[in-house]
Amino acid sequence: MTTELYPRERVGRVRDAAAAAGLGAVLLTPGPDLRYATGYDAKQLERLTCLVVPADGEPFLVVPRLELPAAQASPAGGLGIELVAWDETDDPYALVASRLPAGVGRVALADRMWAVMALRFRAALPGAEQVAAGGVLRELRMRKSPAEVEALRAAGAAIDRVHRRVPELLKAGRTEQEVARDIAAAIIDEGHTSVDFVIVGSGPNGANPHAEPTERVIRAGEPVVVDIGGQMPSGYCSDSTRNYCVGEPPAEYREYFAVLREAQRAARAAVRPGVAAQDVDAAARNVIAGADYGEFFVHRTGHGIGLETHEEPYVVAGNAEPLEPGMAFSVEPGIYPGPHGARIEDILICTEDGHESVNHTPRDIVIVD
Repeated sequence: MTTELYPRERVGRVRDAAAAAGLGAVLLTPGPDLRYATGYDAKQLERLTCLVVPADGEPFLVVPRLELPAAQASPAGGLGIELVAWDETDDPYALVASRLPAGVGRVALADRMWAVMALRFRAALPGAEQVAAGGVLRELRMRKSPAEVEALRAAGAAIDRVHRRVPELLKAGRTEQEVARDIAAAIIDEGHTSVDFVIVGSGPNGANPHAEPTERVIRAGEPVVVDIGGQMPSGYCSDSTRNYCVGEPPAEYREYFAVLREAQRAARAAVRPGVAAQDVDAAARNVIAGADYGEFFVHRTGHGIGLETHEEPYVVAGNAEPLEPGMAFSVEPGIYPGPHGARIEDILICTEDGHESVNHTPRDIVIVD
């Protein structure tokens, strides 16, 4: 699976993309871009680790000598690229500069590169224009391979298992933080290696799309938004939102939840190749606005997902980019009137003739005792 997720030819694709963009080289430090290119989940350290991909030349991976065993043991060690170790008294930025073609004009830096490292590269390559590598890598990362789709399916199944456990954890009298701690433990128990976020928004906190769990005690009759996600051993992420109520939901909540359910259904139905990302957003927004809840839908309909929870493509007004097979993204409209709120979120993958959802738990209100 590792070889399929991080194939040997991927670094070559980065090189081809760099050449097509008129770049002299791409420089990738630890983060999702480096992992995408090599499979190496390198530590973020003050010591430089950097994949150097010249547009004309052989790529190489610069690593601190004490990190060399980790690099060799990672998928990067099997890619056939040179691993260049540097010692504590070396200048790794000068080392990179010395191995690039003289007079390199433009270099692309990883979007997540620390500013101090970007400035050191600027000093080491004073004649080179620096640009963001995301503009080059987005075209590669945005379209998932079959192995990446399978990794997202596994992530979706794992977070679905967590949602099925929520009713046993969500009880009146418990605090949001207590429930969130138990959910975080369940995320790890169900196969994730890390917890990216746990939102447990009860009552009025459900009207804050990015509410942090608080010491607020959950009360009977209150709706609760549970938005959870984490990273799997593959590096690929999960993200799913479901809605719960401790006892019978308020009548006004049921009313707007029915609108939200239809909006999310309409947005999912709109997903197919050739449809603009903004049209999926419009499909959800039109339903909500048509029911006079438009002012309470305060965010985009979705975001791409893969090695990052949020990546391209973004499902938002103004993004006219057509969907293509392999694109993976959330569909998550929300309505947040104030006394409470609701959001329904699934991860969808655009297929050759429509779409596939990797999340399969019920989208209706889950009533818990």
